[in-house]
Amino acid sequence: MIMSKLQTEPDLFSSCLRKTPFGTVAVVWSAYMDSPGILGILLPAPEKEIRKEIKRDFPGSRNSSCREINEYADKLEDYLNGGKTVFSTDILRLDLCTDFRRRTLLANFAVPRGKVSTYGQLAAHLGSPGASRAVGSAMATNPFPIAIPCHRVISSDRSLGGYGGGLKMKKAFLEMEGVVFGDGKYVTDESLFQWKN
Repeated sequence: MIMSKLQTEPDLFSSCLRKTPFGTVAVVWSAYMDSPGILGILLPAPEKEIRKEIKRDFPGSRNSSCREINEYADKLEDYLNGGKTVFSTDILRLDLCTDFRRRTLLANFAVPRGKVSTYGQLAAHLGSPGASRAVGSAMATNPFPIAIPCHRVISSDRSLGGYGGGLKMKKAFLEMEGVVFGDGKYVTDESLFQWKN
């Protein structure tokens, strides 16, 4: 978990919550080199309660924000309301990730709206064609869902695979972005992203 590299000091973490049609989403952040840095984006899920998750994973977190975090939270809210939001990685604390995880997340960030990649294709693009499971693990532990669109990575048979917010949410995101499902369950070939190595 990303938290293992952080010092756990009182009031180190802050959180900014937004209500969306999918439920409450949270942006957890802290000051980093005199600027705010996002440590995690927490998605709603039927079995999760966001406030308890924040308390568990980011002890001592307080509810507060600043201009940069508000702008990012506004973008998340806009996306979850169906907007064609464009995210950046500048404010995300990718420096807290391992090298492989960071490279995987940044490669995933390149998959455009309306397209998907398989775990195997992403692994091959990274120069590790046998690392589909490692890519899957990096996607499953992505601290920045939506901003880094791990929902755009699917299984090799073109089924959804997994997703922290649940498969219903993953499919809703992909359909909202224009990904085509041939029979309601499998993504069509036309929605597959063609990597250029």
